[in-house]
Amino acid sequence: MKKRTIKVAKFGGTSLANAVQIRKVCAIVKSDPSRRVVVVSAPGKRSSDDVKITDRLIALARTRLEGGSGDAERAAILERYEEIIRDLGLSKTLGEEIAGDLERRLAADRKEAATYLDLLKAAGEDYCARLVAQALLREGVPARYLGPEEAGLLLSDEPGNAQVLPESYSRLARVLGSIRETVVFPGFFGLTPTGRIVTFPRGGSDITGAILASAVQAAEYENFTDVDSVFAADPRLVPEARPIELLTYREMRELAYAGFGVFHEEAIIPAVQARIPIHIRNTNRPEAPGSRVVPERPYTAGAVVGIASSDGFCTLFVDKYLMNREVGFGRRLLQIIEEEGLSYEHMPSGIDNLSVVLREEQLTEAMKARILERCRSELKAEDAEFEPGLCLIMIVGEGMRYTVGMAARATSALARAGVNIEMMNQGASEISMMFGVKSVDRKRAVRALYDEFFSAGT
Repeated sequence: MKKRTIKVAKFGGTSLANAVQIRKVCAIVKSDPSRRVVVVSAPGKRSSDDVKITDRLIALARTRLEGGSGDAERAAILERYEEIIRDLGLSKTLGEEIAGDLERRLAADRKEAATYLDLLKAAGEDYCARLVAQALLREGVPARYLGPEEAGLLLSDEPGNAQVLPESYSRLARVLGSIRETVVFPGFFGLTPTGRIVTFPRGGSDITGAILASAVQAAEYENFTDVDSVFAADPRLVPEARPIELLTYREMRELAYAGFGVFHEEAIIPAVQARIPIHIRNTNRPEAPGSRVVPERPYTAGAVVGIASSDGFCTLFVDKYLMNREVGFGRRLLQIIEEEGLSYEHMPSGIDNLSVVLREEQLTEAMKARILERCRSELKAEDAEFEPGLCLIMIVGEGMRYTVGMAARATSALARAGVNIEMMNQGASEISMMFGVKSVDRKRAVRALYDEFFSAGT
């Protein structure tokens, strides 16, 4: 494959939920011969009350690990694939192959629970890739399934949190460069150097797509989902939010951190390193312009590209008189957090106090109790407490750099809306500004900031 001549197209779970959606995928691939590498997720929800295939596979694995049969989940998984195969008019043999492979996975060694779970989780994408390859062939597109083992996608031996190994890129480039057909590749998983299946973090099919795009030096990495574009704010909070046509890698990374859920935030990294444009598009409306993520873009001073928000945070507040004179205080506090296996998000500080922002989902009540006890006994803190219910709001834009008065506009807008600011932080790059507010004020805060930076005349 020649450099910068092909596109890598990744399709999410909603794009593959049933035969109707898969036919749309086939039409999109068929419409552009440069789409030579197609990465697929496992079938997603067909309706709001449906269950994703990956969730069923996880439930099946956990049931088997606990000594149950999992017959109900197994039947539901196979029935879902059989329905898609039947509705697409594909060979029943494919369904039989899927059933046989699932039985082999279920019979695998369960001594290492995390490895067994990954083996089952990865099946959703693998079966879907085989199915889509057959569907494309039926539509007249020369296509073939290519799995991570044959392609050489090697990952670290970290079940559920695997990272790509550097040698994968040359292996992938060599194998993909030798194939003339359109390749259909399963997302989400790869193999360790010893041959064990491991998965990326949840949402990792996006990461697979970016890795393949980097390996083949693609002209573009297309990420097909179920929305027309990235919006300047969450449409659930601001229904009239504007679509964003163009944004930079850095802007997307900042927005993804604070809740923009269009694709997995880590997915950008391989594409960023190779400076490959990312194009977010809608499978149901492929004619829509979508949003493009590029290395650089033109911008005007003071312009904000988007406002993202995410709740589910809490603050560990530690107070001690003359803390600023105590060498190593911050390090020892972070060591306490580290020894609980926790990562922190932010750490604003004052002269006599310090706050550490953590994700609430990481914490148990037992962890909180141990941390507070150690803060009082080891750090001699005069006060230490957890405060739940924090929401982080990020204002992002390349145009914010070197622009006077951005913080004043934001804080004034929040004040007018009656929103109290719990904390505030600006990144060194000056393209983002973060505010911490109470979760109950999230909608009001985002609405106020959107009106300030995106209403007509601003």
